[in-house]
Amino acid sequence: MKAKNHSLTAHIAGSRKLILQLARNDSKKKFAGSYLGVFWAFVQPVITVLLYWFVFEKGLHQRTTDLRSGIEVPFVLWLTGGLVPWFYFQESVTGGTGVLVEYDYLVKKVVFQIDVLPVVKLISALFTHLFFIVFTVLLYLFYGYGPDLYTLQVIYYSVCMMVLAAGVVYATSAVTVFFRDMKEVVAIILQVGIWVTPIMWSFESMSGMPEWALALLRINPMYYVVAGYRDALINKVWFWENPGQTAVFWAVTALFLLFGSSVFRRLRPHFADVL
Repeated sequence: MKAKNHSLTAHIAGSRKLILQLARNDSKKKFAGSYLGVFWAFVQPVITVLLYWFVFEKGLHQRTTDLRSGIEVPFVLWLTGGLVPWFYFQESVTGGTGVLVEYDYLVKKVVFQIDVLPVVKLISALFTHLFFIVFTVLLYLFYGYGPDLYTLQVIYYSVCMMVLAAGVVYATSAVTVFFRDMKEVVAIILQVGIWVTPIMWSFESMSGMPEWALALLRINPMYYVVAGYRDALINKVWFWENPGQTAVFWAVTALFLLFGSSVFRRLRPHFADVL
């Protein structure tokens, strides 16, 4: 098991130049032929942030007071801190789930290391994510919350998210080759996930829930990432100050990664035959 996992890591490390090139091409290909090109990659998430902000802050202000209890910063900052990491996770998992079908011509090549293809989608989504990190920092600066050393933790939490997404994508991309409806299943799970994760609501507002239910919600690994972004940007808390939650995140993420790589490895010999 360890040798095979090491082999997967070695393939990714040894193919880093190829991965970066494929990721750049993948980003360009998404909007090839459109007049504004990659501009569209940024427009939709920005509009989504503004829409959620308007609905929760303006349209339903009184009705969402309880959901926003405990939030001491402008709601748009708190909301952006949760949505920006979710945008990356959603894009990388959605794109990664169908990556083997999309690049079937590479999968059929005997000499090509198809292990790297899921990582291509993770890096491709990272280009857009980096833009939104800059956008978020500037938005916070506009409201008087300038960056500091705590802000650098965004790098750590981004790595956490990439490792988590990798575990998910290795499993879903392999299954999609045989079960094409997996993309729709993943889309539904992500749709539910954005509401299960405390992005539009705070844990302080859930004080009436049973403790076991709150503990179950905290097991969600994206809770750790979203809370971490807010700790870095708003609360100014170092990640090692939450050792219990950090341990839970990496334990759950390790299980995702081991499961995903195992599924991928077992199904890989049959990819070319099916595609």
